[in-house]
Amino acid sequence: MTVAIIQARMSSSRLPGKVMKPLLGQPMIGRQIERLQRARRLSRIIVATSTDPLDDLLADYVRTLGVGLYRGDLDDVLGRFMGALNSAGRPDTFLRLTADCPLADPDVVDQCIAHHLAGGYDYTHNSPGWTFPKGLDVEVCQITALEAAFNTARDPYEREHVTPYIYRHPEQFRIGEVRRDPPLRWRWTVDVPADFAFVTAVYEGLYPQKPDFRLDDISAWQVKHPDLALPHDPDAPAPR
Repeated sequence: MTVAIIQARMSSSRLPGKVMKPLLGQPMIGRQIERLQRARRLSRIIVATSTDPLDDLLADYVRTLGVGLYRGDLDDVLGRFMGALNSAGRPDTFLRLTADCPLADPDVVDQCIAHHLAGGYDYTHNSPGWTFPKGLDVEVCQITALEAAFNTARDPYEREHVTPYIYRHPEQFRIGEVRRDPPLRWRWTVDVPADFAFVTAVYEGLYPQKPDFRLDDISAWQVKHPDLALPHDPDAPAPR
């Protein structure tokens, strides 16, 4: 089984406090955790936030959810992840997620974990070519690979974004990829107000009838509401 670690903070520059914005009466991060708890291959979920006082409200809420909580450095997120893994008993395999993805799909999570374990990879991701909607991003990693990054990475970007050192060094790590065919290049993450309006509309349209709605349900809903669909982030990094 695999431990999921969700990095979260209140100080987002483009949409401050977004992780606590309400979706159908519950904070967005709570809705994401609700979805992730349906994944069959996850044994535990930990929210890794910072010790910054701005994150006190977030930490207090997470404690009510029955999931793990770890608080570490605001900017050195790689160090925060290592602290969270140490606090969880140093599991061999973990999942990295961000708290701006309230449409995270448990089936995609399970698919990526299964591929990672079957291939014996050090690091597996589903973002090559961006064939999944942005917001369904999954990274599965071995703690040994993250330790190597933690001990070696000095680039601030690699410290802030946790895994770049690993995928920038394919000669050092076995890297697995999960792709979707046909691709769905849509934007299902939350960075700006328009994104939050979109996911709110999705929840209002799907959750009351089917709380465990999945990727195919959202895709079908988008077909019926083409005016609300958002294209993939044009400013996203080049596909890996």
